[in-house]
Amino acid sequence: MNTSILRTGLSGLFGLLAVTAAVLPLQAAAQAYPTKPVKIVVGYSAGGAVDIVARTLGQSLSGSLGQPFIIENKPGAGTNIAVKQVIDAPADGYTLMLAANALAANMSLYQPAPFDAEREMVAISLVGRVPVVIAANVNAPYANIAKLIEAAKAKPGSIAFASPGNGSTPHMAGELFARASGMDLQHIPYRGGSQAITDVIGGQVPLLAMNALEVSPHVKSGKLKVLAVLSPNRSAIFPDVPTIAESGFPGFEASVWYALMAPAATPKPIVTQLHAEVQKALKTPEVQQRMTAVGGEVLPGSMAMVASLISSERQRYAKLVREANIKPD
Repeated sequence: MNTSILRTGLSGLFGLLAVTAAVLPLQAAAQAYPTKPVKIVVGYSAGGAVDIVARTLGQSLSGSLGQPFIIENKPGAGTNIAVKQVIDAPADGYTLMLAANALAANMSLYQPAPFDAEREMVAISLVGRVPVVIAANVNAPYANIAKLIEAAKAKPGSIAFASPGNGSTPHMAGELFARASGMDLQHIPYRGGSQAITDVIGGQVPLLAMNALEVSPHVKSGKLKVLAVLSPNRSAIFPDVPTIAESGFPGFEASVWYALMAPAATPKPIVTQLHAEVQKALKTPEVQQRMTAVGGEVLPGSMAMVASLISSERQRYAKLVREANIKPD
């Protein structure tokens, strides 16, 4: 046998064996994951919309992957504590985060920036979105967005809106909409949504920017009225309320979105596996019904979609924070 042919054949064989040896551990790691409970960190208190969505998703993933997905609530510093905990955790797929808009906003809202989500985290999947709504005291003189804009422009700065706090997603949504519509509204920040809702119901403040879930029971009881939902589609819990596009602002959107994130160095096979499992979970009636119950909708899509959303939201919030001189609480 020609020795050069033999050497070539052996070289090819050894190369194949080397590639196989390198690939097999990655395949085994992906197939083995998870072998122990997985933690999903939430930067908000238990009982809120983000917590409910995280628990719904965790329950579905527990069923499909055979390990508990445990929700750890870590509120504080506008979710920065939770984000830092996940960034600093071992990048092994066992510490994840269900993040919302604050992940993009806080990089501009807090200075110096507490983290760089685009560099220090990896996006696994979008999960869903819940619209921010513009609600009003039931006795407020404006029956719709058009009437509100008319009143606000007649007396600039005379109408106030309440929000859960400076830099909160509803606050940002209210500011963005005010600028888009040419209104000059006064912002009244609260430390959480409950007191803001109480004061709007009581008539101390006429308007409220809040996520759909938190205002729903007060709308049903007749204490608040929703003027518009700031989302592309009508809300399942407010089917008769027009969207902001239907109110004359096509293309405008200000929703609370949810995305599953992990530390940046998490192995790609694990990220890919989790992405696929989340996509399957979003198709189940249980997850879809729970998202509808909190006033939102599931939002399946590629990992690139999440990364693109975070990048575009980061730029949008950075511009708003700079122009409106918004400071965190």
